[in-house]
Amino acid sequence: MRWARRLQFAAACVLIAAYAGFSHYCNATGLHGWGAALALTPLTLVLTILIWRTSHPAVSLLLTAVLGGALFELWPLLKQHYSLFFLIQESTVYGFLGLTFGRSLLPGRVALCTQLADKVHGPLSPREIWYTRRVTVAWAILFFVVTVISLLLFTFTPLRVWSAYINFCVMPLGVSMFLIETLVVRRRVLPQVKGSGLIDTVRVYFATPH
Repeated sequence: MRWARRLQFAAACVLIAAYAGFSHYCNATGLHGWGAALALTPLTLVLTILIWRTSHPAVSLLLTAVLGGALFELWPLLKQHYSLFFLIQESTVYGFLGLTFGRSLLPGRVALCTQLADKVHGPLSPREIWYTRRVTVAWAILFFVVTVISLLLFTFTPLRVWSAYINFCVMPLGVSMFLIETLVVRRRVLPQVKGSGLIDTVRVYFATPH
């Protein structure tokens, strides 16, 4: 079972890397058609899933048809402004992550990293709660900074510069921060705590209600 999770995680990483590479290629070379298809596919899938989960089957079918028709009619306009959909997609993801981490720091709430740590190897000591709260602050800041830089680069630099940043810099930055926090900082601050792997942390994150 553990190997199955690892294979699933590896497959997801390969798909994400391929998506990022092709997205950057479209942005750098101006492949409007392919760029629009890549940018709109995640948004369309999310909308379709929401439609079929919240509506009667007949209504869902009608709304799906309307969505498909709208995409067909607006395709020339969507191709012309496909980069905006990349921006909306990326900014929404990282902005939402920053909001999720930041909201958990409000009074009366439990910091998100504290929740994850408690599920992986709880119950937590007071020092562990203190530490995981500060890790939550760090992640919230990172996601908000990533979002702000993305918006600035998209506005004031060529598209290929923004694309290289969002596709090739942000995710390695996040993984590097996770590894440094887990393998260096946490071992010095909490040497008695056994570290959790990236796969386990991601699995617990998506299993945690937000």
